[in-house]
Amino acid sequence: MTAAELAVEGVTLTAGARHLVRDVSLAARPGEVIGLVGPNGSGKSSLLRAVYRVLRPDTGRVRVDGADTWSLPARRLARTLSAVVQESGADFDLTVREVVAMGRTPHQRLLAGDTPEDARLIESALASVDAAELADRPFDRLSGGERQRVLIARALAQQPALLVLDEPTNHLDIRHQLEVLGILRHLPATVLVALHDLNLAAYYCDRLYVLRDGEVTASGPPVEVLTPRLLSEVYAVAAEVTVHPRTGAPHVTFLPGEAAGPRTAPPGHPGGRACGHPPAEGPATPAEPSRNPSTRGLASRRNSSK
Repeated sequence: MTAAELAVEGVTLTAGARHLVRDVSLAARPGEVIGLVGPNGSGKSSLLRAVYRVLRPDTGRVRVDGADTWSLPARRLARTLSAVVQESGADFDLTVREVVAMGRTPHQRLLAGDTPEDARLIESALASVDAAELADRPFDRLSGGERQRVLIARALAQQPALLVLDEPTNHLDIRHQLEVLGILRHLPATVLVALHDLNLAAYYCDRLYVLRDGEVTASGPPVEVLTPRLLSEVYAVAAEVTVHPRTGAPHVTFLPGEAAGPRTAPPGHPGGRACGHPPAEGPATPAEPSRNPSTRGLASRRNSSK
């Protein structure tokens, strides 16, 4: 598969008189990992639904490799775009392997069975999310975290050029959160992902779009976007932002009990100078060799996928 280019152009979504998303524009270059962050009700899920063609924009459009998604035949779009949603709404009466095999359907002729290549991709997808041992178990008897991993495997088996995920780390333990996001980081695909964990978003995403009340309030590399002032304005919380000494990525430490307001940050960070508190290491912060978050990304992804 070849990574796709995504362009969201002035999209507005409404529900009655209420705006879900208002005039949102977003761009993802081929191979980028783009993160959507923001508080509950900010429009992240609604925007994703517009991208994977569940909600039709009232105004604006979504383009994948230049083509308006609503102009594409469903089968062609399914060969290009795969989505992992928060709630699947289905208790499949199928085994795990059969659920993952559904990801191969867009690539098969009508009524055709799985080819050896299909079987290989299915097994590879299961192994990549540490679910190979679940292959013969009934899907409807899995835990929430196990189901989530299987649905991600189904999306991987689809071999999309654009992968859209809404809170893919929900229900996952810390180990599997890091493993799943690490897989996304190295896919030869463009990734648009909504996340609540700002430290994971800062580490794994090339760029972030911050939504508030259905509008983009900030966008750019995590080191530029995640400032104490923005966190105060968008989330109404006090926070300190430092650069993690092991990962090189911005690290957010929330300050319970303190009034929300702009705080300073360490030298080299757009927020200012340090407040004197040592950087806290949250349980979901990956301890990997130091990387420069402003320069890692598209080039490293391409190199790692060769």
